[in-house]
Amino acid sequence: MQQQREQLKNYQRLLPSLDLKRRQIQLETQRAREEYDQARAACQRLDEQIGAELPMLADLDFEWQGLVKLEGYSVIEQNVVGLHLPALEHLSCAVADYSRLSTPAWIDILVQRLKEAAEQHVRARIAGQRLHVLEQGLRRITQRINLFEKILIPEARSNIRRIQIFLGDIERAAVVTSKLAKAKM
Repeated sequence: MQQQREQLKNYQRLLPSLDLKRRQIQLETQRAREEYDQARAACQRLDEQIGAELPMLADLDFEWQGLVKLEGYSVIEQNVVGLHLPALEHLSCAVADYSRLSTPAWIDILVQRLKEAAEQHVRARIAGQRLHVLEQGLRRITQRINLFEKILIPEARSNIRRIQIFLGDIERAAVVTSKLAKAKM
């Protein structure tokens, strides 16, 4: 019974901190969802802006595909509410050599927009990964809270109640046995 009471006390002591962590993760998840939606919207706006600014990209004779290449990017991990979230640290793009004299003047604008688009797409991808990690963490912490609230705490209370009933029955049986022994003496 002592062990069950200790477990119940520990469960009840841990539950508020788990609930606080869940609320913090929910808040971070909302922020991450907003960031992800903003990043996706920015990608879409930038793609539309490139199409509006540079309609000449529809010309199939012009080769612009290899003009800007994403060389790489580095991602660091941030510890937010006990979860390791990815964050973009550095991004680098390589611009292919092209002749500024023999190419149209709008190529410089295209290079700049393609760099911006590459950066926005990487930011959106990382924001999506961040959101995914936060949603997984939120699901896990919610499962733990439900485990405590719906299984462990009621089970410990039930065990304590059963032990108390059992001890009461044993005590009553001992009293009856002692009365019978007294009566025989």
